[in-house]
Amino acid sequence: MPPHSDIVKVAIEWPGANAQLIEIDQVSCMSYHQYEVVVVVVVATASCCGSSNVHHLSFQSRSEMKNGTILRLAISPARAARQLLDRIQSHGIDARLEALKELAKLSADPTFATEFINMEGIGTLARLVESGTHESHYGLVQTDKPCCRMLAFTLTAFLELMDHGIVSWDLISLSFIKQIAGYVNQPMVDVSILQRSLAILESMVLNSHSLYHRVAQDITVGQLIGHLQVSNQEIQTYAIALINALFLKAPEDRRQEMASTLAQKHLRSIILNHVIRGNRPIKAEMAHQLYVLQVLTFNLLEERMMTKMDPSDQAQRDIIFELRRIAFDGENDPSGTEKRKAMYTKDYKMLGFTNHVNPAMDFTQTPPGMLALDNMLYLAKLHQDTYIRIVLENSSREDKHECPFGRCAIELTRMLCEILQVGELPNEGCNDYHPMFFTHDRAWEEFFCVCIQLLNKTWKEMRATAEDFNKVMQVVREQITRALAMKPSSLDHLKGKLRGLSYSEILRLRQSERMSQDDFQSPPIIELRERIQPEILELIKQQRLNRLCEGSCFRKLGNRRRQEKFWFCRLSLNHKVLHYGDLDESPQGEVPLELLTDKIPVSDIKSVVTGKDCPHMKEKSALKQNKEVLELAFSVLYDPDENLNFVAPNKYEYCVWTDGLCALLGREMGSDLTRSDLDTLISMEMKLRLLDLENIAIPEAPPPVPKEPSTYNFTYNYG
Repeated sequence: MPPHSDIVKVAIEWPGANAQLIEIDQVSCMSYHQYEVVVVVVVATASCCGSSNVHHLSFQSRSEMKNGTILRLAISPARAARQLLDRIQSHGIDARLEALKELAKLSADPTFATEFINMEGIGTLARLVESGTHESHYGLVQTDKPCCRMLAFTLTAFLELMDHGIVSWDLISLSFIKQIAGYVNQPMVDVSILQRSLAILESMVLNSHSLYHRVAQDITVGQLIGHLQVSNQEIQTYAIALINALFLKAPEDRRQEMASTLAQKHLRSIILNHVIRGNRPIKAEMAHQLYVLQVLTFNLLEERMMTKMDPSDQAQRDIIFELRRIAFDGENDPSGTEKRKAMYTKDYKMLGFTNHVNPAMDFTQTPPGMLALDNMLYLAKLHQDTYIRIVLENSSREDKHECPFGRCAIELTRMLCEILQVGELPNEGCNDYHPMFFTHDRAWEEFFCVCIQLLNKTWKEMRATAEDFNKVMQVVREQITRALAMKPSSLDHLKGKLRGLSYSEILRLRQSERMSQDDFQSPPIIELRERIQPEILELIKQQRLNRLCEGSCFRKLGNRRRQEKFWFCRLSLNHKVLHYGDLDESPQGEVPLELLTDKIPVSDIKSVVTGKDCPHMKEKSALKQNKEVLELAFSVLYDPDENLNFVAPNKYEYCVWTDGLCALLGREMGSDLTRSDLDTLISMEMKLRLLDLENIAIPEAPPPVPKEPSTYNFTYNYG
């Protein structure tokens, strides 16, 4: 008779004995409790191993117990918690040490933690720490001392148990806090004890408002600086984490005080030299804490960012007047009030403000609020030459190409606030810190000064107008984010990275990234590209030949410049003959074939040569020509003693004619223009063909061919 479906055969393992195969009835054993194995199994296994301990097994569901499953017995959490608690309170040092070591391991388990906490285990551990029974504090310096190891295990277990959130941190006593703070403030203490003490203090600050004030009385940023100068990266990480916690939970008045401490050159130098540069590589947790510190520091700008300018406030208006005075200091104010107002309006327009009459209105939107005005004033006073150059350079341009400094500075400040998360809480798991912000007292303002110069440079490269303002800002955002992604070590390093990210380089990177996307590298897309390419090449070929049929005017080189003449060449409509002839001057339109007296049959053309291989570039007089002429020269060789020599007026005509002549001879068109046109047209054609497949995953391989039908009787017989 086959076994019942509820009966399963499993192996039971217990410490110090071999596994035993038994049968378990799932219906009866699971009816007692979802997490407990039947007493029958426990008793049987316990008697086999000669132990009186009650054992425990846990399952999430009946379906987890299968035939052949190996079940491992362990002491139940409640009994394990009671035993450990008794051993911890024993008088033998060795027994207490082993118990605390085992407790440190088991405390991470939530089931065990619940049982241990219910037995007032947290209070027992806290009293062990408060009593200070771990010999003298000098014993805490040596890791191999039993008292040092006992304290390390005690603090580890305490932190693990509290992290489960079962007990409120507010129940922690003041004496316990002072004892933990004492471990942190001691000049020499064991690394493991110091690590856990810093972690416990951080959790206190983050999880309890009342405990923050207690910890802040005993621990200051100045006292934690010493822990940043050690070589142990974990100690540095815990120290910065505690600094961040104190910074994050501090009230507004205290936060400004802490910020001034963090901005001190001494502390920045320690973080830069001992933490950032002293650790290679920096671990993820350290990088996250540096990122948090960076965000919290920049969050001090939030108040100015969210403060609107009051147009009626004379002190704030004086700042705008100071910007005008620094930029146009050489001009004397006219005595008449109306003339002075008219001149100010003109100056404010040249400064690039949107509201020329009352520029204060430009700073009423938040963000960036008054922060933008602070940045502009910093640039004008600390980098006066740069400020004056930017303003005067743009005021002297044509109206349509001038870069409005005021508007750009306001929008740039808003952009930098978004990039650096000003006013936002740090993201969990983010490690995006930037070493350069730890190198300067006024890192934010200096960063703005670098970026405003970049914006002005990009505006010129794009030959932008007022209508292109948003496009320029998008390019500048991309330049800044790409440069920051390279993690420059200083502001000077950042400037070098930005110099390499010109507008043309951004365009090249965009094109390269579009073509390297996964979608464009999949086999179906590559196959589609290969099928499209011959059609596109034929289209380019026809365009080149049509352009040759229209003809072009070329300059004829002579021994002396006054002997220079022009000549014209064009291809016949049937693509069989090249017609050419001399002209007295450059033609304004199409030249009829009747005026071109000379001709060369295409069938007679032997080859087309370029550059130094051209006969007219080998002549002595031609060697004096500059490099530009050499790059535009090509020749048609059609007879051993005869050839037709060209010097194209520009690079475009050179590419068109060399490509067209190669196409006539059945050769490959290899100019830069053809490669560029081919990439552009193929990309456009592929996007059009794939338009209906947007957001649809393209399979890597074609679907399988279905099997042939068993018969073909489904065909209709018209007879």
